[in-house]
Amino acid sequence: MSAVLLQARGLRIEVPGRALVRDLDIAVRAGEFIALLGGNGAGKSLFMRTLAGLRPASAGNILLANADLNELPRREIARRLGFLPQDPEGTPQGAVMESVLLGRFAHLGFWEPAGDSDTQRVNRALASVGLESLGARELGSLSGGEQRRAAIARLLVQAPSVYLLDEPTNHLDPAQQIGVMQRMRELTGEGAAVVASLHDPNLALRFADRVALMSGNGTVEIVEAAAMDTGHVGRLYGLRYSESRVGAHRVMLPD
Repeated sequence: MSAVLLQARGLRIEVPGRALVRDLDIAVRAGEFIALLGGNGAGKSLFMRTLAGLRPASAGNILLANADLNELPRREIARRLGFLPQDPEGTPQGAVMESVLLGRFAHLGFWEPAGDSDTQRVNRALASVGLESLGARELGSLSGGEQRRAAIARLLVQAPSVYLLDEPTNHLDPAQQIGVMQRMRELTGEGAAVVASLHDPNLALRFADRVALMSGNGTVEIVEAAAMDTGHVGRLYGLRYSESRVGAHRVMLPD
């Protein structure tokens, strides 16, 4: 069985007057893609930020490579765990190339400059998200979708073992969505683990191994993606769903 890269034990996440996650145990293994589904307000972003160590849990603990996340220096966390927030945190600044290169700094010593191998990583990452011709552009001059792909490129340059992605397909057109999800799936084949919150259950069906269904009332049900059915999705979103097939893929749509 693959190594556990990230683990939550007895995890509880609360906001005033409500528990979003109650007594959750989950182990994220190398080579695994877990999708997080839930309606607006269910707490997906808070869940992802808690797993990333960016907000405290109300109870329980989180282990990164068998070490308590709260006891690890942020630099060490950044070598092992990459987090993509739902939206940019702050005003985008600097050139695209410089922004993406920031992903390497956790792997460099203090005052150690980036080298040719780091620049090559940046070039490969930009090419993988279709931004190879925009490295010299100012980040703030890019469209929302281009900025999103630049943020994903920075994570690829960071090269952690665990990727936590909060709505990674935000601002992306359908072709770009599929491309990004395929790249994340490839990373699991290279031994990384991916946890991604999504709005589209069909992306979860197509790319995930397991799905965490977040109700917003404290219950998080974890099912194999192959076993997720229209009842699961209907309860999550309060709609009636039907399932069909498009080529090799299962598809669920609201009636």
